[in-house]
Amino acid sequence: MASYVIGDLQGCFEELQALLAQLQYDENTDFLWFAGDIVNRGPNSLACLEFVKRLQEQNKAQMVLGNHDFHLLAAYAGLETYLAKSDTLTEILQAKHATDLINWLRHQPLMITHEFLPIAMVHAGIPPQWSINEALSYAKEVEVILQSNSWKDAIKHHLFGSDAKTWSDTLEGWERIRYIVNAFARMRYCNNKGKLDFKQKMSPNPNEQTKYQPWFSHPNRKNKDFEIFFGHWSTLGALDAYNIHSTDTGCLWGGELTAYCLEDNTRHTLKCKMNCKPKKGSK
Repeated sequence: MASYVIGDLQGCFEELQALLAQLQYDENTDFLWFAGDIVNRGPNSLACLEFVKRLQEQNKAQMVLGNHDFHLLAAYAGLETYLAKSDTLTEILQAKHATDLINWLRHQPLMITHEFLPIAMVHAGIPPQWSINEALSYAKEVEVILQSNSWKDAIKHHLFGSDAKTWSDTLEGWERIRYIVNAFARMRYCNNKGKLDFKQKMSPNPNEQTKYQPWFSHPNRKNKDFEIFFGHWSTLGALDAYNIHSTDTGCLWGGELTAYCLEDNTRHTLKCKMNCKPKKGSK
């Protein structure tokens, strides 16, 4: 029996199946954690979503929502202006069971923790000023909205935007919710008070000291008592330091798809195609 954290799939279903075969994955005994971004940009988002949904409903997997999973929810809700030309969500949106898939997806969490071990998983990160318990509580605030009957209105009019960049315990209303979504789904760099910087996306330069550092490298980070697994940051590559583990190793871009075994702390990787993205003109 083994538990594996799988990095961002982004529709790369063939690569996922190849990695699971390489692991000699046994669906009857092994358990999978998916670090978000199940869909989008890659060629087989529908297959990825159906696979994760089936396993999760059988209590054989769990996932957290990533920014591209939010993109899918936004597209279904009618927020077409938020989507990019490179999005590959049409197959899901036109599927006969699209509503069933979307209703399942919007009930997935932004953060999970291990039942027994001090291990947590999010898609992008946890601000340094949040403890694990605080982060779980803040994630729940968003999850309640996504699981409500008014979720479409919330996504179309309130959830998205980069204006809420600084956290305060007194932050209220939709600005508070937007910050929480941005932190869990989009964050890479922030200052020691949790102010987010969305401009920097590359791997950090150790010789360059700025007020914005990777969220996990701040020395007074309140959540470093847990091992935190995350995806989202493909340019960061494989990193096991600061009591964090990055799992997005750029499969979509011709890098690798990663599975991290929780039982023996080993990384397993599959070299992906030069580019998992569909060719121009394909849906």
